[in-house]
Amino acid sequence: MDRSALRRNLVNERLHLPDRLARAAQLQRVLRIWLVDRPDVVIGAYWPIKGEFDPLPALHRWKEDGELLDEPLRRRIALPVVNKAHKTLTFHAWYPGCPMEEDAYGIPKPKDTEALAPTLLFVPCVGYGPGGYRLGYGGGFYDRTLATLQPRPFTVGLGYTHGWLEDFEPQAHDMPLDAILNDNGVVWPVQGTTP
Repeated sequence: MDRSALRRNLVNERLHLPDRLARAAQLQRVLRIWLVDRPDVVIGAYWPIKGEFDPLPALHRWKEDGELLDEPLRRRIALPVVNKAHKTLTFHAWYPGCPMEEDAYGIPKPKDTEALAPTLLFVPCVGYGPGGYRLGYGGGFYDRTLATLQPRPFTVGLGYTHGWLEDFEPQAHDMPLDAILNDNGVVWPVQGTTP
């Protein structure tokens, strides 16, 4: 099956998962627990589209938890803004109630907020497979962006268990993620290995 057909099938399956809300609630729990020991203060995420998992509730809670620490941390959340000319992403501050506008692809983005440099970046997965490789929507935005970011943030794919592709073959330009989480927990790196 070609990648375009595979993407269409996976997105359609995801949109029609009968237990998608239960899976989302479970992945919220996985994500909140996974974040507990992370040292990051700026995390990049994404605005969910096409039935993607929404990481923003867990991240908002993470942000609020930072204010309750013995030494409060000003944690920040950033969402991508597309640079259409270079087909790359920059990340801008987001918070609940933040002014938003649609980007060139109709996806909400923060309007006129400051650019941030995430040390941890959550990436949506249409599909994913062995070695930390993900199947995105085919635009290459994340791969191009990650190839240029210095220092490179720790990258974590987020998806539902239905997106696992046992036989997934990455292409030459595909960049592996440092970790992948799904509604069952951490699926990459496999226990006992390092990314």
